[in-house]
Amino acid sequence: MATSKDSGGGKSAAAGGNAQKSGSGGPAKRGFAAMDQNQQREIASKGGQAAHQKGTAHEFDSEEARRAGQKGGEAVSRDREHMADIGRKGGESRQSANRAAAAAAAAAAAAKGSRQGPKEG
Repeated sequence: MATSKDSGGGKSAAAGGNAQKSGSGGPAKRGFAAMDQNQQREIASKGGQAAHQKGTAHEFDSEEARRAGQKGGEAVSRDREHMADIGRKGGESRQSANRAAAAAAAAAAAAKGSRQGPKEG
C-alpha cells in the first residue's frame, strides 16, 4: 500500500514540477521576468526617479563617460578575431553601398537618356 502512495505522489510531484516549466524546457518566468517590457520599464523608471529624489543616483560627467567608453573599447579590441569580423563586415557593407550607388547612377543615366529621345536636326 505504501508503494502505490509513493508512486502516485511521485507522479503528481513530477507533473507539478513540469507544469512550472515553459515549453522550451527551462524554468517558467516568474515575478519581474514574467512582466511585459512596458511594465518592467515603468517599475525601473520609478526606481530611478526615487534614487534621484533621494540624492543617491549616479550621474556620469563627460570625463567619466569618456573613460568608461575607452575601457569598454579596450576590452572589445583585445579580441582580435572579433575586430577582424567587424572590419570585414564594414568593408563588405561599404563595397555593397558603393555598388548600389553605382547601379542607381547608371539607372538614372539610362532613364535620362531614354527620355530625351533622338536629336532633331
